Amino acid sequence: MLAVALAIVYVVWGSTYFAIALVVQTMPPLLTAGVRFLSAGLILAAFIAVRDRAQLRVTRRQLAGASLVGVLLLAGANGLVNLGERTVPSGLAALIVASIPLWVVVLRLVAGERVGRDIILGVTVGLFGVAVLVVPGGVSGQTEPIGLLMLLGAALFWATGSFISPRLAMPRSVWASTAYQMIAAGLLLLVVGTAVGETRLVDLARFSSASLLGLAYLIVFGSLVAFSAYTWLLQNAPVSLVATYAYVNPVIAVFLGTLLLAEPITPTMIVGAALILAAVAFILSRLNRSRVAARAAEAA
Repeated sequence: MLAVALAIVYVVWGSTYFAIALVVQTMPPLLTAGVRFLSAGLILAAFIAVRDRAQLRVTRRQLAGASLVGVLLLAGANGLVNLGERTVPSGLAALIVASIPLWVVVLRLVAGERVGRDIILGVTVGLFGVAVLVVPGGVSGQTEPIGLLMLLGAALFWATGSFISPRLAMPRSVWASTAYQMIAAGLLLLVVGTAVGETRLVDLARFSSASLLGLAYLIVFGSLVAFSAYTWLLQNAPVSLVATYAYVNPVIAVFLGTLLLAEPITPTMIVGAALILAAVAFILSRLNRSRVAARAAEAA
């Protein structure tokens, strides 16, 4: 079960960048993201209602907390990924988003938390890797700079949601919390997509079969199957093992983008990817050691 769940999170979440690239080829990015999360949220809520309806009962503060996290993680981060991938290759997008753990540490520093010098050094190396990925393409015009900025914004949105989530009142049930996050994000994405005029892009005759299959994949596998596996892992596996998805997903995304979409791999991508993934692996290992040490001290 452990190997299967880990493989699902590695492969499915890594392949969502490829699926998004297919979707945005012929479908409006924000509206399709809204359909994805609203559909997945309603399906999950219905499943919970059948098994244990009491899990869906939450206070207003808990509903507000889940909704805010959903808006940041799913509407903000994933919405910007959908927008960014219209002009940025899926593999490069995944590598930029892989910098999320670095931005979480930056937010901890801004909030005044104590962070070890080794962690700060790791963040510095990782952010330099982000600059290697973003700056040359954006300055030269080789890659659309607005798309690159959107993907940086996506990483910041996800990092912010991850950072404030433990500080908010959230539903006790992880499943109910996820359902409310998806529903809130889906509704907001549909509203924003409509407000910016994406309804004019809705033309069923233009939607390719690849885009439709990509959207179905994102709803079923990206939002339901993979998240279920991730939730199970958090309850049954060490955090250090679960966290390895952060630097495996980009590798899967780059591989699929190169193999199936003929996306080029440039020397700057290799250098930037190496710096980011090495920094993320270093930071996650150090944070895990700190957790183990803290637990050992408490036990003593």
